[in-house]
Amino acid sequence: GKTVRINDKTDCQVTGVLKDLARNSTLQFEWLRPWNNFESSRDYLKSWNNFGVATYVELTPKADVTAIGKKLWNYLEGYSDNNNSHLSLLAMTDWRLYDGFRNGQPTGEGRITYVRMFSIIALIIIVIACINFMNLATARSNRQSKEVGVRKVLGAGKGSLVGRFMGESLLVSVMATLIAILFTVICLPAFNGLTGKELEFGTPLHLGVFAAIAVVCGLLAGSYPSLYLSSFKPISVLKGGKSKTGRATVVRKGLVVTQFSVSIALIICTIIILQQVNHVKKRNLGFDKNNLIEIDVRGDVAKHFQSVQQELIATGVVENASLADHATIEGGNNSRGFSWDGKEPGKDVRISYRIGTADFFPTLGMKIKEGRGFNANGAGDSLSVVITDNLAKLMGNGSAVGKIIDARDFGYEKVKVVGVVNDFVYGNAFSQQSDPVIFFCLPGYADQFLYVRPKAGTDLQTALSKIEKVIAKAAPAYPFTYRFVDDQFNKFFFNEVLIGKIARIFAGLAILISCLGLFGLAAYTAEQRTREIGIRKVMGASVSGIAALLSKDFLKLVLLAAVVAFPLAWFFMDNWLQDYAYRVSIQWWVFIAAASAAVVIAVATISSHAIRAALVNPVKSLRTE
Repeated sequence: GKTVRINDKTDCQVTGVLKDLARNSTLQFEWLRPWNNFESSRDYLKSWNNFGVATYVELTPKADVTAIGKKLWNYLEGYSDNNNSHLSLLAMTDWRLYDGFRNGQPTGEGRITYVRMFSIIALIIIVIACINFMNLATARSNRQSKEVGVRKVLGAGKGSLVGRFMGESLLVSVMATLIAILFTVICLPAFNGLTGKELEFGTPLHLGVFAAIAVVCGLLAGSYPSLYLSSFKPISVLKGGKSKTGRATVVRKGLVVTQFSVSIALIICTIIILQQVNHVKKRNLGFDKNNLIEIDVRGDVAKHFQSVQQELIATGVVENASLADHATIEGGNNSRGFSWDGKEPGKDVRISYRIGTADFFPTLGMKIKEGRGFNANGAGDSLSVVITDNLAKLMGNGSAVGKIIDARDFGYEKVKVVGVVNDFVYGNAFSQQSDPVIFFCLPGYADQFLYVRPKAGTDLQTALSKIEKVIAKAAPAYPFTYRFVDDQFNKFFFNEVLIGKIARIFAGLAILISCLGLFGLAAYTAEQRTREIGIRKVMGASVSGIAALLSKDFLKLVLLAAVVAFPLAWFFMDNWLQDYAYRVSIQWWVFIAAASAAVVIAVATISSHAIRAALVNPVKSLRTE
């Protein structure tokens, strides 16, 4: 029953109160008002050519979404002037993860791609850990060979031995799972801070998944060692002979190569992802996003803009100011209805259009490439336009300045090109190439955003305080709301930056786990070759020579892993980069750097055991003989 005043003009009565919306909801609002009230004062919304309004459709429970979608596809025929416009349905359950479109049709892709990608990487890391267990279990086989022989002599069958060793593996896996649950609880707040989510742990589903992981990992990790250990012949091992390790050695080497292939591939992918993010963030945007403030236009700011602009500059902290109808880094309106002499017949060109005041280009730091910008105060420029360079190229050879564009869709039969500005990036700046743009100078229609550029070196807090005082005079009934354009631009890359961070974490985990396995194998190898090392030292071998001897076999495996990882990493990253209009090229040095890093890490892992074994006094190592 209380009254709320909207835009300092319209009084509305509160007729209901909703519960607060969840923070992760796509739909966010503070108040709702009947659509008819909004539409009645805006005739442009009644046009079938206006696609700026989101339309939500509630279907009956048994409705066939696919069938309805097919009926809606050509629904606009006979209503819209644009025959290329179609309708399609996207279920609310797909908004977050499956919001990818191609040619107006949902593709079933979107953020789900990253969920799948990191799920696969997590699975690979678990497999690497299982490989470590297999490697170390088979490497210790000689220690357990006599036990297996005795058990078989006493009547143990192969099945009972397999069950025993599988039981050990499952026990280790369950213990590891319990430790993992503890780590998850401890690390979840940090992970939520990294991803900006509010994930919670402890649902029955989570516990079920953990239990499944424990069982699967236990069975996977224990499968080969249990079969291998249970196959020993009791006569051979009880006579003092060693178990046959040839096949096991080959398997171990293959598993080491697999581990490091994955690790090196992850290093390569992480480097390329970071390169791509930095490439898009640091490339020439066509405007200067730094030190640029975007302010919501309220009250009489647009109506009395000339005086507001003069007062802003008079503060001594503002270099320039301009109005615009759309946020610079967002998509804005577009149309396929613009044409010009020489346009290829039937060629469908989507062109965005923006409206600004006379100082739009200098305020945003856009460079006029040819011709001129708009006249002071827009004098005589109501039928003049400035276009981006990519549109000038579409208009054919020669200068675009002076050419005429048919802009009937915009409400003007003919407009004249007076200038060409460098291309600029807007919309989905990471993956899509920006459409050509036409700029109009129509002060009465540029009424949504005020752009202010403070002078270089000015203290921003001081500048904001003075800017606020000027705006408050023109819009006293409104709060002063502003944004820094560079902050808005960086938000576009939140997902990509997050992907880079998570990729680094996964690559680090993969390398760490691989090195743990290599560390154990190096320790076992050094132990097995203790007497060989003693004999070599007696024969005059140096510490460095022995350390190199113990290390070279492992380094060969790491280098072989690099050979396997290179084509795999190239294939996956080349496909990943295809989704981005602005992308880096995959450079050869990334592969060399990743392989070199793996070799250095492997050497650091192995060297401690190799050097320790080489320093042992040969008298001690040979005394047992």
